[in-house]
Amino acid sequence: SEPMTGLQRDLYPPIERLENGRLQLDELHTMHWEVAGNPDGQPAVFLHGGPGAGASADHRRFFDPGHYRIVLYDQRGCGRSTPLAETRANTTQHLVADLERLRTHLGIERWLLFGGSWGSTLALAYAQAHPERVSGLVVRGVFLCRPHEIDWFLTGMRAFFPEAWERFAGYLPEAERGDLLAGYLERLNDPDPAVHVPAARAWAMYEGACSTLLPSPETVAAFGEDKLALSLARLEATYFANGVFLRENQLLDEAGRITDIPGVIVQGRYDVICPIASAYELSRAWPRAQYVVVPDAGHSAMEPGVRRALVAATERMKGQA
Repeated sequence: SEPMTGLQRDLYPPIERLENGRLQLDELHTMHWEVAGNPDGQPAVFLHGGPGAGASADHRRFFDPGHYRIVLYDQRGCGRSTPLAETRANTTQHLVADLERLRTHLGIERWLLFGGSWGSTLALAYAQAHPERVSGLVVRGVFLCRPHEIDWFLTGMRAFFPEAWERFAGYLPEAERGDLLAGYLERLNDPDPAVHVPAARAWAMYEGACSTLLPSPETVAAFGEDKLALSLARLEATYFANGVFLRENQLLDEAGRITDIPGVIVQGRYDVICPIASAYELSRAWPRAQYVVVPDAGHSAMEPGVRRALVAATERMKGQA
């Protein structure tokens, strides 16, 4: 028999979805959702990153399919939700409301939220808005979306990934490199695919290159795929330009709203995209959460130590109904 790869060994085996559907959110946006695992199990919802990255079948594999009713969906504007890369009527408040609509649609009373990177932001924003609907939280690669964290993504990461940053900044004409966000936004929002597609690939491949501790050409290639790159880059840039539609320190200021919710914070020590300081601050503001630092990992959920810690976290959260 074939030797098992680390990925096969660390995560639950691949499973098929049980059901899927489309939910009309408003006159513009329609959400793709799916359910897998145990139809009568403890409800858990996976919040993907980005904003704009979309969910994939491997995301089901962080949960015991015999125990959990696993909900995956694509946030508005990305993945299989339509229209793709649409920035109109697309804010953090819309995404929180969409999650409530999905919960009601599926007849779920309370659910476990599982999200990394931007998914951790959205999980915290939703939990603070609707604490009574949250049985627990598993957050990874914590991103609190404060101005200095957004600036770090745009320019600070050059301290660790100067080559990737030079390609990212160098995509723009020299005269525009003083404001990378404005330069990219102009191109990402240009209606001509000959303008927005290469700009999106340059943005997304920068993120992919910085997201793992060790070089991962597969990760960079996946980020560079046109459809993913466009929704990821356009939505990230738009959200960043708007301070992700939250008050500057909102997620820490409102941490008291989730004091009673159990949770696990999983953080790679060498996460360059979302440096560990934010996860540490969240752990101080939310003492009920178990704080797990993975000593040999970067940002990606698929880093070996991170994925093992995330599976351990979903095991720990069993029975928090």
